[in-house]
Amino acid sequence: MKHSKTQLVISTALLAAGSVQAAQDAFLPSPVQMVSTVPANGDVNPYGVAFAPDNFPRSGKIQPGDILVSNFNNNQNLQGTGSTIVRIPPSGPPSVFFQGNVAAKQIGLSTALSVLHSGLVMVGSFPTADGTCATAQPGSLLIINGNGALVSTINKGVNGPWGMTVNEQGTLVQAFISNALSGVITRLDFSATPFGLMLKDSVEIASGYMHRCDPAALVVAPTGLVYDAASDTLFVASTEDNAVFAVPHAGQATGSQGTGAIIYQDPVHLHGALAMAKAPNGHLLVTNSDVINSDPNQPSEIVEFTTGGQFVKELPVDPNQGGSFGLQVKAMGNTTRLAAVDDNTATLLIWTIPN
Repeated sequence: MKHSKTQLVISTALLAAGSVQAAQDAFLPSPVQMVSTVPANGDVNPYGVAFAPDNFPRSGKIQPGDILVSNFNNNQNLQGTGSTIVRIPPSGPPSVFFQGNVAAKQIGLSTALSVLHSGLVMVGSFPTADGTCATAQPGSLLIINGNGALVSTINKGVNGPWGMTVNEQGTLVQAFISNALSGVITRLDFSATPFGLMLKDSVEIASGYMHRCDPAALVVAPTGLVYDAASDTLFVASTEDNAVFAVPHAGQATGSQGTGAIIYQDPVHLHGALAMAKAPNGHLLVTNSDVINSDPNQPSEIVEFTTGGQFVKELPVDPNQGGSFGLQVKAMGNTTRLAAVDDNTATLLIWTIPN
């Protein structure tokens, strides 16, 4: 279709106005606080990030507002061998919340990390024998109480747990897990009881995402998950596909619906879409692994975009590539906290943003 010069001028003006408005409405900030995530045993490569909710029971080690960070590597920097979850309180020094049993393969604690209102913590264990994908095991989902003690281990529906999000509705707890060894998204349906979680069902709700071993990243596969309860939609960030998908009916599906529809695919700003979180303004935030579509001028970026697929802003967590991985957002009174790991430096970056 041929456009007149006037039409082109108007279109350009509208796009510029839209870009200015999007920048004004952006969530991503600039000031930052930096905290080390390295525990006494020397674990490095922090991956998962999760906030303790406001109503989390105060009787254990975790308090509302605490941030938990899971470590994927041990002190030899071998992937899939880290065994610790570090607790970072709003004030005061970090401490070890959970220490996995290496002999029992409670190691390789991945980005799949969530804290439940009921007082439990869920984390994916994706172990290797020597830090390589050749020895990677399907792993499990570890259920841990508020005192850091292992309550139960879930293997059903778990095949390389790489990312996770949780939907809590009363006694119903749904854990959506991205499986790196199969390119499949599994929904685990639990019933919350006074003694823990009882697994009721395991359903493969999405599949067909590209996945492979990688010498630098261990695996390149679907990772970040965000669940929107209002629309029953699961958003999936798939690294090898370098795109974000929307899977409908995620909480009710009884079988796989394929990959879902692509809602965001941006070769300029996406460089291996990785972990994902939802901002208070409704935008999605995704980190970049830099193993796909790498750009040295855009290292370790967090990218903010709308669910309609419009780029808003990007923010680096490290001046070098490969530093961004897990992130999470939590509203706290008059402010919102954004926490993101820099696994190049084994630190957690925390931004406090006025609402």
